[in-house]
Amino acid sequence: MSLVLSQKQIGERVAAIRKRKGLSQEELAKYLKMSRPSLAQIELGNRGIDILEIHLLSTVLGFSLDEFMARDFTISQDLEGKEEAKPKKQEERISVPTLQVKKFKNVLLYILERCAGKPNVGETVLYKLLYFSDFNYYEQYEAHLTGAKYRKLPYGPVPQKLDTLIKQMIDKGQLQRVKTEYHGFPQIRYLPLEKADLTELKASEKETIDRVIEQMSDWSAAAISDYSHKDMPWLVSKEGEEINYEYAFYREAPFSVQNYGEEDRFY
Repeated sequence: MSLVLSQKQIGERVAAIRKRKGLSQEELAKYLKMSRPSLAQIELGNRGIDILEIHLLSTVLGFSLDEFMARDFTISQDLEGKEEAKPKKQEERISVPTLQVKKFKNVLLYILERCAGKPNVGETVLYKLLYFSDFNYYEQYEAHLTGAKYRKLPYGPVPQKLDTLIKQMIDKGQLQRVKTEYHGFPQIRYLPLEKADLTELKASEKETIDRVIEQMSDWSAAAISDYSHKDMPWLVSKEGEEINYEYAFYREAPFSVQNYGEEDRFY
């Protein structure tokens, strides 16, 4: 039995089949000759899809339109017996962040080299600069910058294990912790005691960090916290839980580092 599907239902089914097929949004968008942001909007249910696009999707993803539109449609039913050819690809698509300790420390040192002299850059601002560097890089390149995991806390996303890493860097004479006041409030700041090893950073990684610094490093703690609370990965995560990097692909302006305006751009 078929039914009229909402944009949200269509998007959820497309996303589920794509993931089961082991395709990234980038890969499927290329097959469909549309931008990845357009595909992301379809999967979110924010963009409609016409009959020609749904036919092309059915061809690329290998599903029956009748079954896709059915009330009792299930992914296992639709793709049964068709996935054995790409199980390895599906495993590779699950991008689990793994902390690169040396890379993280050099990113931290580089941000502090650029920003430690600014009176607003205490712990709160520093945490957000790290967060946006990591998540902006992942959205743009589908790869992890530092591999740090971030947890959703009431005052914003916070990198896990940061206290341990900072203690190691202080013990090794790489950082100095300073307690001060800013506008009458207590503030913890960090001063770099050595330069970052920029050979550890790719050009694309340094460029992403530089853009975050240029955009946000002059913001107050309140302003950057408020901004981070409106970012899609933080919004859709549960309090106290790890923030999934994949949510970066569902950002909209002004948070997205992709150009969501080029709806008709072809690859």
